[in-house]
Amino acid sequence: DLSGKLNITGGLRFDNFNFGYKNKLTGETSFAKQTKSVVSPKLNISYAPSSALKLFFSNGVGFHSNDTRVILENTNGKILPKVFSTDLGVILKPSKNIILKTSLWQMYSQQEFVYVGDEGIVEAGGRSKRIGIDISGRYQITDWLFADVDFNFTKPRSVDASKDENYIPLAPNFTSIGGITAKTKNGFNGSFRYRYIGDRPANEFNSVIAEGYLLLDAVMSYQLKKFEFFVSAENILNAKWKEAQFETESRLQFEPSPVSEIHFTPGTPRFLKAGVSFKF
Repeated sequence: DLSGKLNITGGLRFDNFNFGYKNKLTGETSFAKQTKSVVSPKLNISYAPSSALKLFFSNGVGFHSNDTRVILENTNGKILPKVFSTDLGVILKPSKNIILKTSLWQMYSQQEFVYVGDEGIVEAGGRSKRIGIDISGRYQITDWLFADVDFNFTKPRSVDASKDENYIPLAPNFTSIGGITAKTKNGFNGSFRYRYIGDRPANEFNSVIAEGYLLLDAVMSYQLKKFEFFVSAENILNAKWKEAQFETESRLQFEPSPVSEIHFTPGTPRFLKAGVSFKF
């Protein structure tokens, strides 16, 4: 803390991995084991000229790892590709009950990993870059009622591919969450929330679309000493949505050739759940 307004924070993170893979169907180790260490530096700078305004500039280096099989098949040593990220944003507090935050950010990855539905594995997809903006708000309506909302806009693209085939499969372009939460002093609590994800490309060409969805959930609980009683309702609107989605080639008996289309796991329909818990 250089002053009452300017703060600079730095740090280093160290990770050590031992990768190994064993095929339980055959009982044999498919690939040789590998060991890798990585050091990730961080640097955060913030400036608060007043209690109602704070500017921040955050930088960090991380890493990406996914399917161990992909890592062990990689013989060139690049098994923990680095990820570089930068955030530039502002936090506003126009009143004691409201907090607003927005940030522009960029993320560059040395290696993007993409799930291949036909083979059930993750494969290396080359370098990638994401640029986005996050907007969020928090509002304390009363002493016991709160509201929050988050909007996230992103443009994810592959760096090494041409313009017509540089989409990153299943990478979101727009997501949003929010809701209203009540916390009372007499033990009653509840919330009404939504979550939304927009349509997104299912392949590199954006020729197949993974459909987005909007879900509404609600929960209510009552705390009585060490007991908590609750009831929740999920997918209140009974929306038909696809939870897991992948572009996969398939061919039915009557089809002359395979068709590349979305294969999916159906999302949970509307249902109610109630229960009771005891805290020791």
